[in-house]
Amino acid sequence: MLRRVLTPLLVALSALALTLVGTAPAGAASTEQSLRQNPTVLYYDASQAAEFTSVVASAADVWNSSVDNVRLEPAPAGPRAEIRVITDDGWPRAHLGPVRPGGQVTVWMGRQGTAEGHDPLRIAAHELGHSLGLPDAKPGPCSSLMSGSTGGVGCANAQPNATERARVEALYGGGPAGLVGADGQIVVDRH
Repeated sequence: MLRRVLTPLLVALSALALTLVGTAPAGAASTEQSLRQNPTVLYYDASQAAEFTSVVASAADVWNSSVDNVRLEPAPAGPRAEIRVITDDGWPRAHLGPVRPGGQVTVWMGRQGTAEGHDPLRIAAHELGHSLGLPDAKPGPCSSLMSGSTGGVGCANAQPNATERARVEALYGGGPAGLVGADGQIVVDRH
């Protein structure tokens, strides 16, 4: 009789001890796993990205391999893309997000940045970072994707750092209903 009473009590105490030492409760783990299996999908349209079309696709791959809660996909025919990518002769810039499904922001792949020697993949990943809700982090080192041009002309780092990844995960962690709307501000990456 005592054993039947103690066994469930010991199981409950063990679960409590694991929770107190930092192991996430089962409900939190299943919520996290659900988000990873069902990330927020944002579509991008690079049809007006001219010579940067493949670079934009590579930058989307950078974000897709870096975060779990949001996924950037090329826009299929029909639906409007949340992220429009346009190439012009100005400086690279973007609307500041986070954009949510059904919203829309624009990234301008300004040729002036690459003409001055900045890495096109870094530019594209940086500008997509703005669409995902990341502001500039200036001045900053090359190791910070969002430091943009202050990382230097020789900087080719196109990978978001741990802080940048965590911020995007947090912004998209609540699923589509939990997202904050884009404020529409245009961020121009000039030092």
